[in-house]
Amino acid sequence: MGKIKIAVKTPRIDMTPMVDLFFLLLVFFILTATFRPEEAAPIKTPTSTSQTPIPDDHLGTILVSNKDKVFFNVDNGRDSTDHIRAKLLLAMGAEYKIKFTPKEIKKFEGLASFGLPITKVQAFLNAPDAKTREAMQEGIPIDSLNNQLAMWVRLARTYYSDVQFAIKGDGGANYPVVKKVIAVLQANNVNKFNLTTDLKSIELPTDFK
Repeated sequence: MGKIKIAVKTPRIDMTPMVDLFFLLLVFFILTATFRPEEAAPIKTPTSTSQTPIPDDHLGTILVSNKDKVFFNVDNGRDSTDHIRAKLLLAMGAEYKIKFTPKEIKKFEGLASFGLPITKVQAFLNAPDAKTREAMQEGIPIDSLNNQLAMWVRLARTYYSDVQFAIKGDGGANYPVVKKVIAVLQANNVNKFNLTTDLKSIELPTDFK
């Protein structure tokens, strides 16, 4: 009697649930992701061999461009409901007798670094496009008679107790300007801060022991 051959079935995996899950995750990340705005000026940082990471939040950054323009930025922290940037702008406006509208405050919260006198911030926020705003970035005053950077730093420490500061200087910036920025931090009792650089790898010789 001949042997009865049992039909061999090829296992089949239904990929439909996996595809559905993939698209659900994709939509979730798109809706919840926060895109970082472009910086006000391109900064080409010098290289270093330090591997100390810069914190991702609770960070105030002072940028110095290759044209010696000074810019300032501060994040909203881990919980954006605190509206740190909004509080900072309102406090700065109170110091210089400038009233900002709710629309201007919301716009300020969504921008990155900025570099211009406080008296021109309203026009900056109401500019029609990013190109116009870029042309208005003349740098934050750091002169002894009009040191607005010092006020930004002081108010940032007042409304953002966990803030840490970092200086991101272009490799072509003049040292006296960077020195003034450091002096501003030290005058506001910020004696510990980070210097943002590009990490440079070092190749050890093959005979290194």
